[in-house]
Amino acid sequence: MSSLTSFSYLVSAVLFILSLYGLSSPKTSRIGNYFGMGGMGLAILTTLCLPQVHNIFAIILAIAIGAGIGYFIAKKVKMTAMPQLVAGFHSLVGLAAVLIAAAALWMPNSFHIIEDGHIKIASLIEMGIGALIGAITFTGSLVAFAKLNGNMNSKFIIFKKNPKKHSQYVGFALALTLIAFFIFGSKFFFILLTLLAFFVGFMLIAPVGGADMPVVVSMLNSYSGWAATGIGFTLNNPLLIISGALIGASGAILSYIMCKAMNRSIFNVMFSGFGDQIAASTEVKEQRPVKQAAAEDAAYLMKSSSSVIIVPGYGMAVAGAQHAVAEMTKLLEAAGITVKFAIHPVAGRMPGHMNVLLAEANIDYEKVFELEEINGEFKSTDIAFVIGANDVTNPSAKTDKTSPIYGMPILDVAHAQSVFFVKRSMAPGYAGVDNELFYNDNTMMIFGDAKKVVEQIVKNLTN
Repeated sequence: MSSLTSFSYLVSAVLFILSLYGLSSPKTSRIGNYFGMGGMGLAILTTLCLPQVHNIFAIILAIAIGAGIGYFIAKKVKMTAMPQLVAGFHSLVGLAAVLIAAAALWMPNSFHIIEDGHIKIASLIEMGIGALIGAITFTGSLVAFAKLNGNMNSKFIIFKKNPKKHSQYVGFALALTLIAFFIFGSKFFFILLTLLAFFVGFMLIAPVGGADMPVVVSMLNSYSGWAATGIGFTLNNPLLIISGALIGASGAILSYIMCKAMNRSIFNVMFSGFGDQIAASTEVKEQRPVKQAAAEDAAYLMKSSSSVIIVPGYGMAVAGAQHAVAEMTKLLEAAGITVKFAIHPVAGRMPGHMNVLLAEANIDYEKVFELEEINGEFKSTDIAFVIGANDVTNPSAKTDKTSPIYGMPILDVAHAQSVFFVKRSMAPGYAGVDNELFYNDNTMMIFGDAKKVVEQIVKNLTN
């Protein structure tokens, strides 16, 4: 590798690091994206200039087709579909790792991994681990996509009898097959390893409950990074190794932070497929009366209040209500009312989902607070205005030890003087758990589309 190529890859790696640094804050996220795009553009251009790269026209054609598909998806996808889009993209990285490992095994001379007539043991280890992680990432991401898109149950039972034992058998078989591939390097063991890893990817993600899906999305991001690192070793590309490691490490750290915020063990979340699998409760609870209110009631109380905390959730994303919420915020602040936003670490269905929506509506970052920063303020707040943030406001997480969300820190909206909860119906949240907040004396339910409800509140605030 020439010194110019090494320098270009080094610059690309620095740009990727700057991109991650920029993405760590909403204020610098835009320039972080620019750094990432610049680094990737330079990396692609440098790779195309390598002397061992042939069929440039076919490569450029493939890039053009991929870019066209990516542009079309970016223009058409809704913000509510962003979590499943991310999961879908992760699956492509995993599949790429599997295909490159297969290409190296079937055409080892093209990858320069032959020594004394046999594939190097180090290369077999790289291919095996790369294919393993890639296959798990592929099917795991597809399952995450299906669950986030509503095509699959929040909890899916794979082994109905002795689930823990059967899952452990699968894990043991996978480990033995991986070792056999390292020793013999045969195509048979590679195919068997890939098929088993495909199944393990399905088995790992299928039993994960809805409340833990944001962690799953983050962890799959980490898996895709390690899969890219495996590709980098197979292709002997240092930049791919570095960038994959950056993605893998950052995704793992984010997953750990989110699990800590949820009082969850990352091993329990990600390896529930190797333990006891419990079906989601389908018991229909007795309907209890709730207090209902109209948008006019919310506007009237807001006008006479001194502080309002808005808690956005997936309901706001579904309705696309963020711009109406921004308009309501302006009107309340013009009337001298303090307005803040409370964001739970796993609000929505992927990390940072609510932050992105609020930023899209040009809501000042200084008004947006994380759970640990604002939870103590609900007791002194006049109104908590919740827009579809169901599971993350459910008091059952503190009181009901049988609840699947028990132990998860929640936003203490129930402590506010009055709570308005905007929701389409009394249906449970993504975790499939009834929200005890609905039945509190200080809670008033406003049923309807979040955007229309907030627009109606805006109309009444201007009167």
